[in-house]
Amino acid sequence: MSRPNPFTTIGLAVSLAVLVTAMPASAQVRRTAPPAEPDVSFRPFFEAAGEQFAAKQTFDAAFSGKSSGAFWGGGLQIDFRSGIFIELAASRFSKTGERAFVSNGQVFSLGIPLRATVTPLEISAGGRFRISPRVIPYAGGGLTRYHYSETSDFSAEGDDVTANHFGAMVFGGAEIRVHRWIGVGLEAEFARVSGILGDGGISKAFGETDLGGTGFRVKVLVGR
Repeated sequence: MSRPNPFTTIGLAVSLAVLVTAMPASAQVRRTAPPAEPDVSFRPFFEAAGEQFAAKQTFDAAFSGKSSGAFWGGGLQIDFRSGIFIELAASRFSKTGERAFVSNGQVFSLGIPLRATVTPLEISAGGRFRISPRVIPYAGGGLTRYHYSETSDFSAEGDDVTANHFGAMVFGGAEIRVHRWIGVGLEAEFARVSGILGDGGISKAFGETDLGGTGFRVKVLVGR
């Protein structure tokens, strides 16, 4: 019987070792490889915001020295692989104060409850800058439509107000990816909405016409 060729035996052994070593390595690569980004991603979100109103004296007079408020809302963000995104959002602010009037620059409260609501509807676009897989800066701007209502008990004709007007807004911030399907956005926003305030009442006395302001918001986005 012929003896096995030692070079053949060594070659088979080396080939087997390489194969055994490569199999778990390739499997590991397959397990840890990041998933491909989708061409388009639809991401619903919830948001909470705090805003300092531009009409500071008007809101101070009506709401006992408080010219800021909280907005709650949500919307949908449509992301493209290129980094461009489109966003649709709606939120609402509601607060109860008192009717007042201004005489010689001094504010006098009337003791009549006043309920004011602000409901912004926003459509915007912007860009996301993927300089890091975990932290993604972004910026954008767009149009906003404010619906404003002001009602009170025992109001005389013309006291209650309901108005709608368009304005502009810009924003910027960063999204922190806390999970494959969850992101938290921290952003600052500036909005200007003229045409609702300034025609009468306290806002006319103070010469304030802008219902917008500067705010900070937190978003929780669901999706890749």
